Amino acid sequence: MPGPVVLLGLGFTTKRLARRLLLRRVPVMAVVRNPSRYADLAAIGLTVLEYNASAIDSVPAGGVVVHTVPPLPAEENDGIRIFIQGIRPGRVIYISSTGVYGRQSFVDCSSAMEPSEEKGIRRMEEELWLGAQPWATMVIRPAAIYGPGRGIHVRLRDGKAPRAEGNTFVSRVHVDDLAAILELAVTSTLEGAWPLADNLPCSTNAIREWCAELLRVGNGGSAEDSIRVSGRTVDAEELREKFGVVQHYPGYPEGLLSSIAETED
Repeated sequence: MPGPVVLLGLGFTTKRLARRLLLRRVPVMAVVRNPSRYADLAAIGLTVLEYNASAIDSVPAGGVVVHTVPPLPAEENDGIRIFIQGIRPGRVIYISSTGVYGRQSFVDCSSAMEPSEEKGIRRMEEELWLGAQPWATMVIRPAAIYGPGRGIHVRLRDGKAPRAEGNTFVSRVHVDDLAAILELAVTSTLEGAWPLADNLPCSTNAIREWCAELLRVGNGGSAEDSIRVSGRTVDAEELREKFGVVQHYPGYPEGLLSSIAETED
């Protein structure tokens, strides 16, 4: 790579990506609002910069940017775009969402964007803006992301896992499988937009009941307290084939068992 990997935002997924890249001795920078929150990563080699206008001068041009900032109010979003343009990346990888597919119940890499909610519309607008710029762009659209400290197992233990209306299937992806795909993406030349999920879509109610039995806790609220869940089955096989990978967590049983074990450690 001609420059460092620049993480624009440092959250649930990109903290794990940073560790993976640092283990390979890849130079990694993170641009964040509060650098003091990431002293643990700075201690193992991550360069952490505060997000402001002067940070542009500290980022070498031509690097790979992993853009993980969610939709923000218009003025803040414009500032992010100005920042990206200012650091003149050679490649941008944007972590979007399957929310751009709207109400479609099955999607794959050929599915068109049809967002039906504000967040999906904003994600689509960011994808289109990035794709119109002079750098190479790859978009990854993950399904619901779960892992240690995040997911149905956490909500059940907190008593905050209501039932869903019906048995609509939902696709998910373990955070480590997403981080692994991102790790491959930063050194690839692949462009375009790609959905990502595991191989085992499942209804919210079924996964809640499975997890409640495993944890030996209550399985959530009553039918009267049920909520509507937007279901979507995501086929990510083509992206896996492009990168020649098999996901470490092909379904929720493996992913949740690992997540629970890591959380308890």
